[in-house]
Amino acid sequence: MINLKKTTALFFMLLNICFSNAQETAINKESFDAVNLNYPGLEKVHQLFNEAKYNDAAKELLTYYRNRKTVRHPDFNIGDEARSRGKEIGKANQEKADNALLHKFQPHKGYGFFDYGADINWDLWPIKDNEIRWQLHRVTWWHSMALAYRSSGDEKYAKEWVLQFRDWEKKNYLGRSAENDGIAWRPLEVSERIQSYPAIFNLFVVSPNFTPAFLMEFLNSFNKQTAYIPQHYSKEGNHLLFEAQRVLGAGAFFPEFKQAEQWRKSGIEILNREIKLQVFADGVQWELSPTYHVGCIEIFTKAYNAAKMAGLEKEFPESYIKTIEKMVLVTANISFPNYNYPMFGDTWVVDKAVRLKQFSSWSKMFPNDGLIEYYATEGATGKLPDYLSNAFPNGGLYTFRNGWDNKSTIMVLKAGPPAEFHAQPDNGTFELWVKGRNFTPDTGCYIYSGDAEVTKMRNWFRQTRVHSTLTLDNKDMVITEARQNKWKTSKNLDVLTYTNPSYSNLNHQRSVLFINGKYFLIIDKAIGTATGNLGVHFQLKEDSKPVFDKANNSVYTTYEDGNNLLIQSLNSDKVVLNEEEGKVSYSYAKETSRPAFVFEKQKNDNTSQQFISIVYPYDGNKAPKITIKPNPGNDFEKGNISLNITIDGKTNAVKTTLEQ
Repeated sequence: MINLKKTTALFFMLLNICFSNAQETAINKESFDAVNLNYPGLEKVHQLFNEAKYNDAAKELLTYYRNRKTVRHPDFNIGDEARSRGKEIGKANQEKADNALLHKFQPHKGYGFFDYGADINWDLWPIKDNEIRWQLHRVTWWHSMALAYRSSGDEKYAKEWVLQFRDWEKKNYLGRSAENDGIAWRPLEVSERIQSYPAIFNLFVVSPNFTPAFLMEFLNSFNKQTAYIPQHYSKEGNHLLFEAQRVLGAGAFFPEFKQAEQWRKSGIEILNREIKLQVFADGVQWELSPTYHVGCIEIFTKAYNAAKMAGLEKEFPESYIKTIEKMVLVTANISFPNYNYPMFGDTWVVDKAVRLKQFSSWSKMFPNDGLIEYYATEGATGKLPDYLSNAFPNGGLYTFRNGWDNKSTIMVLKAGPPAEFHAQPDNGTFELWVKGRNFTPDTGCYIYSGDAEVTKMRNWFRQTRVHSTLTLDNKDMVITEARQNKWKTSKNLDVLTYTNPSYSNLNHQRSVLFINGKYFLIIDKAIGTATGNLGVHFQLKEDSKPVFDKANNSVYTTYEDGNNLLIQSLNSDKVVLNEEEGKVSYSYAKETSRPAFVFEKQKNDNTSQQFISIVYPYDGNKAPKITIKPNPGNDFEKGNISLNITIDGKTNAVKTTLEQ
């Protein structure tokens, strides 16, 4: 039986191939408008141009690029074909490349492939997630096609790429419509394209399908798109950083353009300014999302390396490099031994190999930093710092730890200032790692933006009540602006106290005591005139199979390997334990149900209310019995802590003060 849809698609593709040369734009004098023909190495091109031999000039320019050695791409360079032939490019890249031949594209890794038709429909919006239609115009599968071509030498990838490049240009020209301009020409998407084009250029330029006429089309498109960005830079945030870095990179990779120097200067100027604005003094990036924090490290380092390629690295002051190093050290300090960090805000888990590669590149940039080297080599070399727990108070990230290896206990808590789009109203939330297991993954974000249905799904993951912190009537925090009251580390006791004005007329003060490098006492105070239902929420890993002991206000996991966790309310007044709906999103558009619960009580007047919770990792299959007894002088209201904590009959005395 004939598959009419596939036959039609094949017909259109064959037709396109047959007429591909007919689509070529005639080469004329204006074809060279963007090129600085006085650039060293282009003397013969210039001569042919002056003789009005425009086709010959384009051929000579193509020869120049096929033999250019003065500009090196970080990953893909001309002349590497022989070493790349026959090498695997990975299942995912091969699948993207082969599907692209059928016009089945995967704009976003959170979804599968969509059929955009034999005659590509660049306006198709199959799922009403904005990221799908934005990222379609990043044309990421072109890089996969280029890798497939370099590996196989099969010209079908080069032919199809040239056709798709021209098709995109024909159907998405600037000014086609306001809607299309806002999608295909959103500055971030334009910058994504100009960042990917140099690698694609180097991978395809040796192909006979990369003709002199196509070279001129490519260069003029690249010039038009790069020149567009400085006139339409985003106002602020990581978008602006990405755009500036990529404009700088464009000027470094294609120094033959007339505007190349102007692009490089523009990018450097913005990055030098923004690194001071967008990175706090302690090295935390202002969006307070670990994923975007690391993304900005990559932006700043790529920009520096691009400037270095152009001989302009001195345009970045020493403070720029020092700030990058601070940012890397923040990443190291908030990372768990599996190389992931907490999923605060818009953050997802990543493959260990990806993070190792990043630490390896950072270690080359900062060869004298022992901790970065430790992470780069999985602990084989390097030097651990002389501290364990560490605070980044400007960004509000706090790490309690008793070690750096897989057997360690590590809690990372977020209590920071107001942040940008990629943050959530979640001050106080934390993740806890014990002996190779993350017991309390933060909720994540699931998805970004789109129609009402998509936005509703995103908003569920943003709720304060689905994070490990305090709420009033299960409402979202109105203000996230934590003020650190105390941070002190010592041999047997680390203490953090912060205050967040979470709601109108209600401050949340949370104190975390890391006791004997073993367990945590969390004291939450609701201070102010507001009344209503108070709740302190917790979430657990999806496979923890917890027991909810409502009689004793305790919840404990039941892992068969004996690595378990108990969370118990130690309040002497009336507190109710209730189960809640829980979900976690480890990757985009993917969610998993998981256990969640809350300790609740009423606040009926101006009196401050306290919650006292113990978070106790333990070995074995039987949860310990825990009680507390206040000693004389203990006063939670005044911040004077003097307690005897008894665990299975063994008593620890805890004494400290919590600055108000």
